[in-house]
Amino acid sequence: MRNKIAVPLIVLGVLIMLVGIGQRTFWAPPETVTAQAPADAGAAPVTVLDAGLLASRADGAEITVRSEGDAGAFLAVGRASDVDAWIGDAAVTRVSSGEKDSLAAETTEGEDTVPNPAGSDLWVNEETGEGEISYSWTPPAQGDWSVLIASDGTAAAPTDITVSWANDEGTPFAVPLIVAGALIAVLGLALAFIARSNGGTPPAPGSRRAVRESDTAAMRTVAKRGQSTGVSRFSAGGAPTVHRGLAGMLTAALAGGLALAMVPGAASATQEGSTEASQPVVLDSQLTRILGSVAGTVQEADAAKDASLLKERAGSTALSLREANYAAAAKAPDTKAPAAVAASPLLTDMVSSGTDFPRTVVAVTQGEDNTVPQALMLVQASPRENYKLVSAIQMLPGTTFPQPPSDGAGVSAAAADSGEGLILSPQGAVDALADALTNPDGSHKDTFAANSFAEAVTTFQSKVTSNPDNEFASISFKHTPVAEDTRALRTADGGAIVFGYMSHSYSSVPREAGDSINLEGTIYETLTGQKNTEAGIDVTHGEAVMLYVPAAGSQDQVEVIGAAQELLSAKLK
Repeated sequence: MRNKIAVPLIVLGVLIMLVGIGQRTFWAPPETVTAQAPADAGAAPVTVLDAGLLASRADGAEITVRSEGDAGAFLAVGRASDVDAWIGDAAVTRVSSGEKDSLAAETTEGEDTVPNPAGSDLWVNEETGEGEISYSWTPPAQGDWSVLIASDGTAAAPTDITVSWANDEGTPFAVPLIVAGALIAVLGLALAFIARSNGGTPPAPGSRRAVRESDTAAMRTVAKRGQSTGVSRFSAGGAPTVHRGLAGMLTAALAGGLALAMVPGAASATQEGSTEASQPVVLDSQLTRILGSVAGTVQEADAAKDASLLKERAGSTALSLREANYAAAAKAPDTKAPAAVAASPLLTDMVSSGTDFPRTVVAVTQGEDNTVPQALMLVQASPRENYKLVSAIQMLPGTTFPQPPSDGAGVSAAAADSGEGLILSPQGAVDALADALTNPDGSHKDTFAANSFAEAVTTFQSKVTSNPDNEFASISFKHTPVAEDTRALRTADGGAIVFGYMSHSYSSVPREAGDSINLEGTIYETLTGQKNTEAGIDVTHGEAVMLYVPAAGSQDQVEVIGAAQELLSAKLK
């Protein structure tokens, strides 16, 4: 009987195994799936692979873009909100997920041209090519990402796009079938082995085996006659029970293997991504690239003393101070050059978060030509503009730059006129410093911790006004804050790092008619072309400062942690 069961089990097991192997080989689905964007997509200067499509391919995908004509193709990866901000009101074709692993496309009307998107600081990666571009997509970081595709901004963007990804259809029953077939075949072999063991040579007359079999036959006869005997239970629990136990264990193993194979894998726990509001507006790779571009531009302009080279990557106080330095150097070649701007090594940074513009980044670097670390403030005014250096300030000896958030998150901007959570508003701190420098013994003399910048400025002013050589001149100093150049970022400890700017005017006028101001041998003679003046002279310096304002409730003073000063002009009255 067992032989009759064993053979079919072996055959059935082998067949099941073959089915499972077939699902993993010649019946297996293709390893990759390729979807083509619809050929009838409308014309627009920009095409976007939207965030939903890319999020569904978080394990990676291969994007291929084919273009026609001389314009070529351009591909860039950026945060979804940044891509949308850059597109603005332009016409755009959006490619999204369609039904059953297909792609869908929809074109929105708008402006029919855009600036060339190549080189934008918003992009994490970008590729340019003629004819065809292949890009291996993986998410650069947490968050929603899009891929922008264009030509040169004036021609229609390519829409001949394919996206390929690993086929996740799989063959979930292949392994269970192989395992089940193997177990069934083993069970059949085991039963065949047991049957063969029981079907051996007949026992010799009088042997113990013959006696046992004779007794067993007698007991079976008694049992058939309905006679009660306890030995009949023994016959049900002897050797045949061992064989049935083996079969039971194999069956249990089969069931367990199938159950294990059929249980879906536990969903891997994923850490909830940080919200877009807390993510830094640039990744480390972007910041490195941006700093390299800014520093390269400034170094080129410094070497040529040509301010026109700065305007692509510098603005605000950083531009005006260098323009003044170049102008002074044109008349006085021995004018000291401003501190060099270096992209590396990067000592620390603070990056703003959120999706709004303008955006701010502060990077502290110290190149080979920098005697002390220098804080570089970069601002991106709008999506289609790149970051510009707006302030470059040398840190004062003995000062410390606030630490950025330890979790790598971005920081929030602090409104210049808001003192919420601070002992002074950012603008209030700059105003107080201007007053303390103009009136060293005034109401703000104790607002600031001792620092070398304030000490140098007030000492110079005191020496000039007390110099006997200047007794025939009326001299005044005034430091005036320039509110539009005040910018601040919150620090991890609840305080704020503040970048401000002041106009420092120095006026010298003869006290009486006939008196004159001697300019001989000074930079003022070089700039004005006069050795003395009876009318007087106005000298203006620009002062860029970096302050640390403690959090509200702190007993600490405001700190001046950096400053840069440059002669802007010297004009006769």
